[in-house]
Amino acid sequence: MTLQEMSVDYRVQAQTLHGRIRELRELEKRTGSPLEQAELNRRIRALSVLWRENRELAEHLERYYERGYCRNGKYTI
Repeated sequence: MTLQEMSVDYRVQAQTLHGRIRELRELEKRTGSPLEQAELNRRIRALSVLWRENRELAEHLERYYERGYCRNGKYTI
């Protein structure tokens, strides 16, 4: 599997995570309990981190072999 092919998997996972985040936000709006809202908000924040990392990794892998691409230092060894 090439890095380009791996990037597709990361993009799909990012879309899945974003869909779940949207669902939880809608649920949070409909929930009346402050305790439930706080729990949903905690889950949304955790998923948001994963969503951002998946998007960043997808871009990094898509463009890894491009000349002149300024790589994200966060994902270099």
